[in-house]
Amino acid sequence: MPHFIAEYTDNIEQQADLPGLFEKVHTLLGDSGVFPLGGIRSRGVRLDTWRMADGRHDYAFVHMTLKVGHGRDLATRQKVAEKLFEVITAHFAELQAQRLLALSFEMIELHEQLNFKANNVHAFLKAQTS
Repeated sequence: MPHFIAEYTDNIEQQADLPGLFEKVHTLLGDSGVFPLGGIRSRGVRLDTWRMADGRHDYAFVHMTLKVGHGRDLATRQKVAEKLFEVITAHFAELQAQRLLALSFEMIELHEQLNFKANNVHAFLKAQTS
């Protein structure tokens, strides 16, 4: 954890530069000291079937979610979420200036007893730095 998920409308796939966004997200989260690098994952989900508002214009949207594991206090989560939304809005600023584009972001804390993981990447990364 955390997992960053960007659901985006198909009409902005080329302009959204999700690989660039993911690089910025990983840098912020990795440098935050809050999350282990081996748990940070990002993915994009292209929406081919969707509707927005009245459906009469070339609208677009990106809804982003950051799923985090249990155990961090609200102040820490809020600080990370605010910084992450700054990164998101800066990334999409040029595109939003050119077209109708709605951005939304939420952070979700997963329930500690209902969250299961098996990950050997942490050990691999630790061995790489030894």
